[in-house]
Amino acid sequence: AVAVFIHPSDALHGSLGMIREDDVVIALSNSGETDELLAIVPSLKLRGVAIISIVGSLDSSLAKCSDVVLDASVDREACPLNLAPTTSTTVALAIGDALAMTVMEAKGQTAEDFAANHPAGRLGKRLTLKVADLMHPSPNILLETGWLAVVKAISDASLGAVNVVSKDGQLLGIVTDGDLRRTIEKTKTEMLSSLSAEQMMTSSPICTSPDALAFDALRLMEDRPSQISVLPVVDGSGECIGMLRLHDLVRAGI
Repeated sequence: AVAVFIHPSDALHGSLGMIREDDVVIALSNSGETDELLAIVPSLKLRGVAIISIVGSLDSSLAKCSDVVLDASVDREACPLNLAPTTSTTVALAIGDALAMTVMEAKGQTAEDFAANHPAGRLGKRLTLKVADLMHPSPNILLETGWLAVVKAISDASLGAVNVVSKDGQLLGIVTDGDLRRTIEKTKTEMLSSLSAEQMMTSSPICTSPDALAFDALRLMEDRPSQISVLPVVDGSGECIGMLRLHDLVRAGI
């Protein structure tokens, strides 16, 4: 639904031309006696425009000439003098939000529709940014890679982890800094030379796809008893093609 704001004073001087016969006008007035609003009512009626009024007085002039009246009356304003519109404006805002959400639900608007009209900011990024936009090329090693080569691979990639893959690139596991450290700590010195990636890795790790939303990947990392900071990225054939870090998501403003 297309919505525009028109000040009643502007409407009296030409902006009324923006309103068409099949439009609905939502008129807000605490007293229901605002002169500028009442002045445009005859023109709205002439066009056959439906009027929904959000008013603080159900007996007001605006309420009486409206097709639908929504009661926004309050006992008193938050203003200590009970003069400045405070509580009443908050109630009117809440009613307006309720109307907007009702229309949104009635029209079956989806997250994709929202993203199409709101591509910027954190909300837009959560709905549009994909894992493929943020991931790094996959730092891959094989099962038989020795522990010193694993250390070098992790250092070279500077991602805090490497993916362990089969010879045809299928994801088998992941070795993180923590996996490496814990394995070395519990291995006798004389046995270090025989350590391989297969003994260090976490098998069948949690992973994501390049087409997944970056926000969903963040939830995959965070919404679990033990949080993780890296995710292997696997395509539809199971081939490991990248790695995504929590740091990348934070830096992107997700």
